[in-house]
Amino acid sequence: MELTRKFLMEEAPYTRGAIDYFLDPSAERWTQYDPELGYTIRACNLQDGVDNAWTIHRCGSGGERRMVNWADRPCRINTYGNSFTEGCQVSDGETWQEVLAAHLGEPVRNYGVGGYGVYQAYRRMIRQESSAQEAQYVVLNMFDGDHTRSVDSWRLLCLPDWLQAHRRGELLSLFHANPWAHLRIDLDSGRWQERESLSPTPEALYSLCDPQQVYELLKDDHVVHLVLAQQHGECDRGDIVARLGELLAVPVDLSTPEAVRRTASAVHSAYALHSSEYVLDRAEAFAAQRGKKLMVLLSYSRVTVMAAFRGEERWDRSFVDALRARGLPVVDALQAHVEDYAAFNVPPEQYVERYYFGHYNPVGNCFFAFAIKDAVVKWLDPKPPAYRKDGHSVARAQATVA
Repeated sequence: MELTRKFLMEEAPYTRGAIDYFLDPSAERWTQYDPELGYTIRACNLQDGVDNAWTIHRCGSGGERRMVNWADRPCRINTYGNSFTEGCQVSDGETWQEVLAAHLGEPVRNYGVGGYGVYQAYRRMIRQESSAQEAQYVVLNMFDGDHTRSVDSWRLLCLPDWLQAHRRGELLSLFHANPWAHLRIDLDSGRWQERESLSPTPEALYSLCDPQQVYELLKDDHVVHLVLAQQHGECDRGDIVARLGELLAVPVDLSTPEAVRRTASAVHSAYALHSSEYVLDRAEAFAAQRGKKLMVLLSYSRVTVMAAFRGEERWDRSFVDALRARGLPVVDALQAHVEDYAAFNVPPEQYVERYYFGHYNPVGNCFFAFAIKDAVVKWLDPKPPAYRKDGHSVARAQATVA
């Protein structure tokens, strides 16, 4: 266990200063502590936008991103997901929800939180859809990296550069990825387990500054061992990797460093994608029980988009196939980008510069809004004001939105 011990006791622990800053209500930062989900967003300005401009983030009464278009009207669409849902790196009014709302003639509420996985977005959905801000139409937007986050107990351990920056007291305005509710497969029964945060109170966060406590908390953590195996080509707990491989039907070969890396990567991917299928089971059941309609959106990084242009097989193919077999309304932004790229005669790198600068830029958010527009219009009943055909003016129709 030497590799695990060294990582958890020397590299993983937080500094008390980082926790102090995160919990300081007067500090300038993007997130705030949440006992269930690790963190949620808060009002802030960040210098991360187009031309290095400051982006303006404000929040509504339920912790959602502030609505701009038709905010005075009843809202029947709530959206959940990670930073591509929240609209990181663009200001209020520039997110795809606001572009879509302006076009439809009715509001679209944004509960996205940067860094969340599919499971964390689902837990946020359960919370908000049991509140006064619930909606009839619920959108779960899945980014291509979200699947792996669902099985992270403490995502920051998978982000070594961010972890060390936090330990050095850097980037504290962007502090996030602390422990949250997550999923696990029970190695004995093979059943999924929904687990709560390792830090269910603010005080418990400080235990992550103690090397021995960090080690005791995480020495048997599945993802810690999968990540270390991929990074180092060796594995302190080959029994965990082997059992996960058996449960997930992934061949296991730990005979060489390269085989260890390859096996750990395949097991980690399968673990992630199967976790999203579990979340969809739960989300569909919840929506049916509450009389809600569910839509799934798939969004992707610039790296994945360029790989698709090169004809590479998508890593989430098994999940996408299983998703489509469910019969849910689905919009696949990867396919939308492939179709859009066919109209261009430029290198892939030049194409993605139009839409991305890390996250979607304002043009990318506009692209995504119109990539999903037709599906949303078809989904809504009654139709949004801009698509009513009963002779009402948009203003009169807007007033009748449920």
